[in-house]
Amino acid sequence: MVEIGLESARLEFLRDFPSFAGTTSLDELRARGYSRLDEQGHVYLDYTGGGLYDVAQIRAHAAMLESSVLGNPHSTNPTSELSGRYIEKLRASVLDFFNADPDEYVAIFTANATGAIKLVGEAYPFAPGDRYLLTFDNHNSVNGIREFARTKGAEITYVPVVPPELRLDEAGLLKQLEAKSPNGSGNGPRNGYGQHKLFAYPAQSNMSGVQHSLEWIDVARKNGWDVMLDAAAFVPTNRLDLSMYKPDFVPLSFYKMFGYPTGVGALIARREALEKLDRPWFAGGTITISSVQAGLHYLAEGEAAFEEGTPNYATLPAVEIGLDHLRAVGLDVIHDRVAVLTDWLLQQLTPLRHANGSPLVRIYGPTGTKDRGGTIALNFYDPDGKLVDHRAVESLANGFTISLRTGCFCNPGAGEIAHGLTEDELKAAFSDGDGDRMTFEQFLEALQRDGNKSAGSVRVSFGLVSTFDDAYAFTQFARTFLDQPSPKNQGLPG
Repeated sequence: MVEIGLESARLEFLRDFPSFAGTTSLDELRARGYSRLDEQGHVYLDYTGGGLYDVAQIRAHAAMLESSVLGNPHSTNPTSELSGRYIEKLRASVLDFFNADPDEYVAIFTANATGAIKLVGEAYPFAPGDRYLLTFDNHNSVNGIREFARTKGAEITYVPVVPPELRLDEAGLLKQLEAKSPNGSGNGPRNGYGQHKLFAYPAQSNMSGVQHSLEWIDVARKNGWDVMLDAAAFVPTNRLDLSMYKPDFVPLSFYKMFGYPTGVGALIARREALEKLDRPWFAGGTITISSVQAGLHYLAEGEAAFEEGTPNYATLPAVEIGLDHLRAVGLDVIHDRVAVLTDWLLQQLTPLRHANGSPLVRIYGPTGTKDRGGTIALNFYDPDGKLVDHRAVESLANGFTISLRTGCFCNPGAGEIAHGLTEDELKAAFSDGDGDRMTFEQFLEALQRDGNKSAGSVRVSFGLVSTFDDAYAFTQFARTFLDQPSPKNQGLPG
C-alpha cells in the first residue's frame, strides 16, 4: 500500500465515502465547542474509555449553579424542593431519551455503570437451583456478579465468543436460553429451574466493537429470564429504543455519552423486575422508617429504595444539559460518522505488510462494519512475527499526542479468546505468583514467556467529534512500525 499525504488521502476518502458529507455539522461543532483538541494538537481515540464535553455544557451548568440556590433534596424547604424538581425533571428526560415508558421503567442514578450493575448483582435473589448466564464478552463489572451468584449457590454459565470476529456462539446461547431443567420439566415460567434466572450481555463489546443482537432480549424473556443489557459502550453512538427492546436492567455511564459530568451513571430498570430485587442493606435515603430499638425498617418504593445517601444534586442537572446536547447534535449523525471512519480505518490497517510480506497488525473482531461499532482492538507485530508489547505502543503513541487505550479493557473473556489463551495457560499464569497477589505486569510476564502471548492489546475508538484527520493520524503512527524491530518497552516491566 502506497503512503499518501493528508490532503490526497482526504480527497480519496471523500470520494469513496460520500455519505461523510452529511456529517460536516460535527466538524463545525468541533471547531466551536471542542477547539481545545486542535489547539493543543490532540488526536483523541479513546471515546470508548470516556467521551468529551462541549464547553457550552460547562457554561450552561455554571450558569445554572450561579442562578440557583440548591439544598439537600431530602427535605421540603425551598432549596430542597428546587433540587428535587431538577432531579425529577432529569429522570423524565432520561426515560424520554431512551423512549422508555415511565409507567414501565424507572431511572435510578448511580456513580457509574459499574454502580448500576452492582445494585442488581447484590440484590438479585439468587438461590440454589437459580442460574446466572453471561457471555465471555462482558465487562468485569458484569463478570463480578458471578461472585454474588456463587455465594448464593446459583449455577454460573458462560457462552463463548468465536474468533476471528469474536461474535457470540448464537446456537450455544439459544440452547442455554431455551434449556429445560435437568429433570425434564416442561416449559413452565422458569423452565423447571430455580425461581430466578439472570442473563447478562453487552449491546456492544467494549473490546472488539461487536454489536450483539438486541433480539436476544425478547427470546430470553419469553423463556423466563431477566435480562441485563450493558449499554455503556453502545449508547454514545447508537440509539437504544426501550419501547422496541425491553431489557429488565440497563446500566450506563453518562460521561461516556457526552463527557461531562463524570461520576454519574444510571440503572434504567423495569418496575416489575425491580420488585424482584432484595436489597441486602439499607441506607440514608432508601427507607421511609427505620428503628434502632425495634431493629426494623421499611424500604422506600421504586427508585428511591436504590439511591443511597444524598444524591449528587448539584451535578445531576448537568446530565440533562448533556442529553439536550446530544439531542441537538443528532445521535444518527454521530452514528453515521463513526461508522464511516471505522470502515476507512479498517480498510487502511488490514493490508499493511512489512517488506517481507508479514502482516503489521492483527485485528481482534470484525474487519467490516456489519453489526459493529467504532471500537477497534488490535496488536502490532514486527517483521519476524513477534508481538509488539502493547505497553510500548502506548508509550510511543503518547509521543505523538495520540490518546488511545491499551490493556485488557476490563474485558478478560473476549481478550482470552482473541489472544488464543487456554484455561491451562491462564491457571498456570495465576499460579506463577506462588500464592501471592500478582500485579498485572507479573501476569503479562507469565503469559509472554513463549514470546508471543499476551493478555492485552491496543484499542482505538471513535466518537462524537472524531474527524478524518484523527483516523489519518493513527494510520501514519501505525506505519512507523513497518519494517522495524520490536521497540523496547521503554522502561516498562517485562
